[in-house]
Amino acid sequence: MRPFGLADAKVTILGSDSFRVQADELEAEERDRVTEALAEYAGVDATEVSVTDVGPTWGEQVSRKALRALVIFFLVIAGYLTLRFEWKMALAALLAVLHDIVITGGVYAVTGFEVAPATVIALLTILGFSLYDTVVVFDKVRENEPSVGLVRGDTYADMVNRSMNQVLMRSLNTSFVALLPVASLLVVGSWIMGAASLRDFALALFIGLLVGTYSSIFVATPILAWWKEREPRYRSLRERAAAREPVPAPAPVGAPQEAGPGGGGELPSLHRLPRPAPARPGPASPAAASADEPPGPPAPRQGSEPPRRAGTLEPWQPTPPG
Repeated sequence: MRPFGLADAKVTILGSDSFRVQADELEAEERDRVTEALAEYAGVDATEVSVTDVGPTWGEQVSRKALRALVIFFLVIAGYLTLRFEWKMALAALLAVLHDIVITGGVYAVTGFEVAPATVIALLTILGFSLYDTVVVFDKVRENEPSVGLVRGDTYADMVNRSMNQVLMRSLNTSFVALLPVASLLVVGSWIMGAASLRDFALALFIGLLVGTYSSIFVATPILAWWKEREPRYRSLRERAAAREPVPAPAPVGAPQEAGPGGGGELPSLHRLPRPAPARPGPASPAAASADEPPGPPAPRQGSEPPRRAGTLEPWQPTPPG
C-alpha cells in the first residue's frame, strides 16, 4: 500500500481467503487504483472487492443510538430495582454498572481496539450480567436485614458480610461458567482461526463479565453498606458496637498466666504443688505416746462415787438401820 500513499493502512486477515484494509478517505480515482491493485494481488476480479465508506456521520449515529439505549437501560433498571428493593440499592447497582462501562472502555482505549457495532451489543450484554450478579447479592442482603440487631454487637456491615459469604461461591461459579465459552470465542475463534469479526464482540464480553463479577462484590455491596450505615437506626447500632469493650476470654486450664504486678512467670498448677515429706520413724516421746493412746474415763472427784461402767452388775448391799 506504500505506492498509493497508504503506509498507515491497517490490514486484517479474515480467515484463510479474505482480508480487510482500513485507510483514510480516498478520491474516486485513487480508490479505483487501490481496488485494482488489491484484486490483482488476490487474483480475483475487481468487482469482487467490496468498498465501504465509514464516515463521521455513521460513527455519530452509532454513538447517539448507543447512548440512547444506555440511558433507557439505566432508567428501566433503576425503576425495577427501586420497586423490587429500594432506591439506595438501585443507585448502588447503577454505580457498579457505570464502573464496568468505564473499565471496559479504558481497556479498549489502552489496547487501541476498534469500537464496532458488535462492541456496543457486547456492552449491553455485560450490563445485564453485572446487574444479575448484583441483584443476587442484594436479594440475600434484604432477606437477612430483619436479623440486624438481634445479636449483641451486630451491625449492618456485619450482616452484609454474612450475606456475601452465603452467595460468594454461587457468584464465582456462575461467572466462571459464563467466562469459559467467551474465552473459547476469543482465543480459538479470533486468535487461532483468525475470525476477526468475533474478536470485537468476545473481547468486550470477556472483560465485562470479569469486571462485572468483581463490581457486584467489591463495588455495589460496599457502597450499599456504607450508605445504609448512615441511617439513624444502623448508625446507633454501629456506635454501640464500637463503644462496647471486648471481654477477654477465660484462659484454658493449664495455660500460662501472668502473675501479679510484682513478678512474672507462670502460676503453679495443682499438679505442680510440692507434696509434704513423709514422717521418718523415731523414738516416740511420752507426750507423743500419750497423745496417740485413746482417751480413758475421766478421773473421779473426791467425795463422789466412782463411775459405773455400762453393762456391769454390782452386789446388793442392805441399807443400815437409821
